[in-house]
Amino acid sequence: MKKTLTLVTLLAAGTSQAAGIAVDTQAGRATGMGSTGVANSQDASAIYYNAAGILGVKQMDAQLGGTLIAPSLSFTREGGTKQTQSPLSPPPHAYFVYKFSPQVAAGVGVFTPFGANSQWPEDFVGRELAKTSQVATYDINPTVGFAPLDWLRLGAGVQVVYGTLDVSRALNFGPAGEGAVAISAADWGFGYNLGVQADLVPMFLTLGAHYRSEVRMELAGDATFTGVPPPLAPSPALQNADITSRLTLPASVGLGLAVTPLKRLQVALEANWVQWSSLQEILFEFPQPERNARSVKDWHSRVNVRLGGEYGVTDALAVRAGFVYDPTPSPEETLAPDLPDANRLKFSLGAGYAFSSFRADLGYQFVMLQEQRSTFPALPGTYSGSAHVLGLTLGYSR
Repeated sequence: MKKTLTLVTLLAAGTSQAAGIAVDTQAGRATGMGSTGVANSQDASAIYYNAAGILGVKQMDAQLGGTLIAPSLSFTREGGTKQTQSPLSPPPHAYFVYKFSPQVAAGVGVFTPFGANSQWPEDFVGRELAKTSQVATYDINPTVGFAPLDWLRLGAGVQVVYGTLDVSRALNFGPAGEGAVAISAADWGFGYNLGVQADLVPMFLTLGAHYRSEVRMELAGDATFTGVPPPLAPSPALQNADITSRLTLPASVGLGLAVTPLKRLQVALEANWVQWSSLQEILFEFPQPERNARSVKDWHSRVNVRLGGEYGVTDALAVRAGFVYDPTPSPEETLAPDLPDANRLKFSLGAGYAFSSFRADLGYQFVMLQEQRSTFPALPGTYSGSAHVLGLTLGYSR
């Protein structure tokens, strides 16, 4: 079980590219356009961005890609020195859509909508609170689309989600040295998503809306203690044990518009509300209730704003750019090193090239994590950092 959890986590998790634990770079084209897609997605990646958009494919569209997230996150304790972590993660994505008629399309996508990977150095000042913490999810999303009118597209999907949660922290045994406890847990969860796109002014203005439900998981796993001094080994509080936990992935609503003021130019603007308030705490429950471990979060729901543009230089080559403002859901008083976070400013560039039935879309984002103060009583200080995000998607359509 532990080997499976580790493999899934390494593939899916990243020091979150978006606020909270979200990962919103699920296609190379959208990554280059500031992660927009609610109104302007018209290919297989619409399974993630707006299910209604799958009706934009010609007949068949297949995509496969990945996103390399290279963050640098720093923490400076009040009156102390700066310490930095830089974990790499490559969350993948894949989509397939087939259009049966002008009115009906169906497909499936596999992507990683949530992930967080925090790996502090061995001498981290807060290692007794968190050494590592990793959240990873895989979303298998069968989707159907229906166009009752030429200008109106509807979409719906089922979310089948596999989620993992892995954390570790140091244990201080005083003169006897230092040990550690590692907790791994996993479960499946289920949800749904709905979407609509409406061409209010054909070839000029499209409005879109997309909803993803929350997904609840009852995780089960184990807690493993290492480095326990022999005199303390018999203690019930330091025995390996089965554990359970709960994780609720947030619901979200996206509203967007896409404008085509020129034949080769498209501009997209959208706002996305994320129900981060579903994450109030992380609680690990042991068979003995007195051993339970709780981390209070009290996250607040937030709205992020995205702006993107695409210009077709030729029939084969398109260039893109975008900007995102993504505020953190974490209040200062609960911001801790297990899920470090900050307000994000994201600047993106991208390009796409099509040849015959094939195409390649490359997107880049520079993520600026603004300085974020933490008044968490056990470890007050300041978080800051940046990230480089590179997404590549290869596609085939006909």
